[in-house]
Amino acid sequence: MKKAILNLSLEFISKYNNYSEEDLNKLQYGLEGLYLTISKVIVILILSIILGICKEVILLLLLFNFLRFFGFGVHAKKSSECLIFSTICFVIFPLAFLNIQISKLWFLSIGIICTIILFLFAPADTEKRPFPKTKKKLFRKIMTTFLSIVYLLIALLINNNTLSTLLFLAIIIESIFVNPLTYKVLNQPYNNYKSVD
Repeated sequence: MKKAILNLSLEFISKYNNYSEEDLNKLQYGLEGLYLTISKVIVILILSIILGICKEVILLLLLFNFLRFFGFGVHAKKSSECLIFSTICFVIFPLAFLNIQISKLWFLSIGIICTIILFLFAPADTEKRPFPKTKKKLFRKIMTTFLSIVYLLIALLINNNTLSTLLFLAIIIESIFVNPLTYKVLNQPYNNYKSVD
């Protein structure tokens, strides 16, 4: 089904524009990423609706993706791995954490550890998208750390357990995604910019 949708999309795009082979390859890569993202989000949303946590999952996805925009992080090599990993992070984690009371001290302790991890390792690049040491990288590191601190402060100061938990989870998930140990567990290279320098 994926192949059919991608081929139809490329045919439609090619009909109205004259693209080179290289441009078509780039388009195909982009369309494939879009297709995988949309299909993954649909599965996650269907599961969250069945489990009665749809609003929470949508909010967690938004909070996480805002952090991920600056911090980047690991990508699974296979679509099926990505779906499993995403389901654990965005459906199982909120389902488990929203049903337990977490003390402010735990929030603070784990939040500080995760913020330190983000400061040390964000932004984390991938093999397909190496990220050389530049001012842009420093800016992304600062923004990821700053957002993590803001999330943590909001989680500690507001009197809304659901929002506090989701902010807390967004920090934890992003700190997992940028951590070199995660790259090692998934058998992926870390600091990919070194191979391009």
